Amino acid sequence: MKPESKRKGGSESSGTGAATGVARAKSSYADVQGAPRFPLELPVSLRSGGQESQATTTNISANGVLFQVDAEMPVGSRVEFTISVPADVVGSDNDVRLDCRGRVVRNYENGERRGVGVVIDEYHLERR
Repeated sequence: MKPESKRKGGSESSGTGAATGVARAKSSYADVQGAPRFPLELPVSLRSGGQESQATTTNISANGVLFQVDAEMPVGSRVEFTISVPADVVGSDNDVRLDCRGRVVRNYENGERRGVGVVIDEYHLERR
């Protein structure tokens, strides 16, 4: 497999074996609504405010992710998260690990769990 590195909004090849990106900062929740969303329920490891927790994705887009979480995550909170995407979902022979940094732009109550919308500011994509 040829290694690659990419930036959101442009591309560059670094030969590092992974793709990375930095998104332009979004000013509001409405700004992240333009990209198509894909309904995927995948396990996620989250880190925010010095706390680690597990979550499940509800949907994913090029701009962000909607999670179902147990912990409170206020709007504006910085979040780091890792999603392992199965090979069959991405049409590959290998699973893909997606490490992201972003911030909470939306949260809401959904029964016993909370929904949290996170805009992706940076990502690193690694094929296993």
